[in-house]
Amino acid sequence: MRYISTRGATEPMSFIDAGLGGLAPDGGLMVPESIPDLRHDLDRLSGLSYPELAFEVFSHFITDIPADDLRVLVNRAYSDFRHPETAPSVKVGDAYVLELFHGPTLAFKDMAMQFLAQFFEYALEKRDQVLNILGSTSGDTGSAAIHGVRGKNRINIFMMHPEGRTSPVQALQMTSVLDENVFNLAVDGTFDDCQRIMKTLFADVAFKQQYHLGAVNSVNWVRVMAQIVYYLYSGLQVMKETGEATIQFSVPTGNFGNILAGYYASQMGLPVSRLILATNENDILARFFNTAIYETGQVAHTISPSMDIQVASNFERFLFALLGQDPEKTSEVMNTFASTGRTDLSDWRDHEMMALFRSDKADTEETSRTIRETNDSENYLLDPHTAVGVAVGNRLRNQDPLICLATAHPAKFVDAIVEAIGEEPHHPVLDALQGAETRCEHIGADLEAVRTYVAGKLT
Repeated sequence: MRYISTRGATEPMSFIDAGLGGLAPDGGLMVPESIPDLRHDLDRLSGLSYPELAFEVFSHFITDIPADDLRVLVNRAYSDFRHPETAPSVKVGDAYVLELFHGPTLAFKDMAMQFLAQFFEYALEKRDQVLNILGSTSGDTGSAAIHGVRGKNRINIFMMHPEGRTSPVQALQMTSVLDENVFNLAVDGTFDDCQRIMKTLFADVAFKQQYHLGAVNSVNWVRVMAQIVYYLYSGLQVMKETGEATIQFSVPTGNFGNILAGYYASQMGLPVSRLILATNENDILARFFNTAIYETGQVAHTISPSMDIQVASNFERFLFALLGQDPEKTSEVMNTFASTGRTDLSDWRDHEMMALFRSDKADTEETSRTIRETNDSENYLLDPHTAVGVAVGNRLRNQDPLICLATAHPAKFVDAIVEAIGEEPHHPVLDALQGAETRCEHIGADLEAVRTYVAGKLT
């Protein structure tokens, strides 16, 4: 399997090259040349454990790592999860909640980040190289990445987060990691500012090469690939349990990577009737799937901060597929959006890819009410991001079994939970962080300031 850029000006490359590089040299995103077809193998796959299924899926995308080595990496990646199923689907009312928060940092980002960290260490050792990760986070990506690579040889990580715009627990999970290879940057701005700085530095090919930059954000294909697995795992399980032939998912999303993995799972053969895209007040994606116009707005600060995003970095992969894998058209649309903050794709509104999606937003009041009502009626506590997915999912669902993706443990969002139910949630992992020593650099939302900081630490 080879990997190509959505912008078309990068030579096709191997999985290892694509994974180590992150963003393509031409500014595009790396995607596989083709999507594997597993539709005739679903019965067998439905009986596998999570690590076994991950190995099977990854084997189709990774052809430059020997199978025995790949199996070891996969088993290591999922060995620290706190639930024997890794990602169980729990019946809550008349829907299922796919719990993706049993990893080290209690967030769905662990599902991919734990494998990505194992891959990095393996590939760098094989190639005798070093990697300096530059990332941006609206919350959970940062802690998952930091915990994945902390203390690892040959790797440094520079993680930017918007100061004051993550939950206090999310910030503490990042800044309390004091390993010498970890650098936290609190940026005076929004997540979109962090993302813009990151992408601009990656587009500076000379800087990227000089300082051996790599990515852990979902601009890195490895992240999206790893997330495909839990759609297959949950979907096949629930279809077997219910006897239904098709399934639907509701996905809270801000950066489009999570639901994009669901789209790829459907293309691989999982019979998905509907992908329900749920946003908070930052609804650029919901508006796009309802109007086919992709247009930025002002970032709203909400109780679901990981979704407080206006520019979804993974949207380009979807766009590339929508436009028939035409890199020239993709570049034209993305350049228009970059210069104007708006692009009109109404000519593609009736495309079959668009028909798979339904979308809407849940505001703060509805999100809080959903947390409270689900707790009262089902004795099940949702985090605010998952509550967005549950609220919108129940509104837009069809007759098929509904799986709502639970993206984080509710104890990561104490203020939102207290506001909703009047009680403080707890988890022993997070309780142990209280009063921990922290280390973090405060910096302006300035490209040159970040460039200088990174260069200074690596020189």
